[in-house]
Amino acid sequence: MPRTLGLIGSGLIGTSLARLAVAAGMNVVLSNSRGPDTLADLVTSLGEGARAATPDEAARAGDLVVVTIPLKAYDRLPVAALRGKTVLDTMNYYPQRDGRLAELDSIELTSSSLVQRHLAGSRLVKAFNSIGSNQLFTLARPTGAPDRSALPVAGDDETAKQEAAQLLDTLGYDTVDTGRLAESWRSEPGTPVYTKPYLGEPPAGLTPADYFPWFLSTPGVPVPAARVRELVAEAERGRAGGVLPQGAGGSQASP
Repeated sequence: MPRTLGLIGSGLIGTSLARLAVAAGMNVVLSNSRGPDTLADLVTSLGEGARAATPDEAARAGDLVVVTIPLKAYDRLPVAALRGKTVLDTMNYYPQRDGRLAELDSIELTSSSLVQRHLAGSRLVKAFNSIGSNQLFTLARPTGAPDRSALPVAGDDETAKQEAAQLLDTLGYDTVDTGRLAESWRSEPGTPVYTKPYLGEPPAGLTPADYFPWFLSTPGVPVPAARVRELVAEAERGRAGGVLPQGAGGSQASP
């Protein structure tokens, strides 16, 4: 089991991952773009297994590093500090937040292929991008639990995918390997496996303004590995990018 998880980005997904990692006995080094002082309350709530740092420090400290920032900031990731590392990419493409990215709009590249090109010396694995932050926390289960969920991952390096799968297992999830980064579109926004299966049915009559608060609070429903495989196989590649719901702002893994 990796002992230290570095987090570049400490928003909704980053916070859920930090909580799961600390609960599993890991050390966590959190960072964001605003500086370590802004993470003081979060670090205090997590306890002695967590500390705040700069993105460069979090990258160097982590046995594995998760990048969970808006995609538009991918080119600010610290290339030198992440060189040689296995990096887990939770980022998704939302043009209304990230601006138009021609290589993604033309489906020449997936978003993770774009990030891997920037982090040429790292081993990138797409992970944790297909589930909402609250469901990520509440659906975690011990290895072998009958109601354990699975999450899709993709990557070009087999050893890195094995490391990612070990982390997922530690945090409470089985893994479904969806192939190389060129296939990571199968878990991007708009695909069958993206967020909705983990949510279950929304309440009847939910308005657009009410949907995102419900999304952030519902505990969700388990999605086992067999079902994830089915959903991934059903995916058809269409237009790149998702649409953020009302009130989502810069949130990661929104429906």
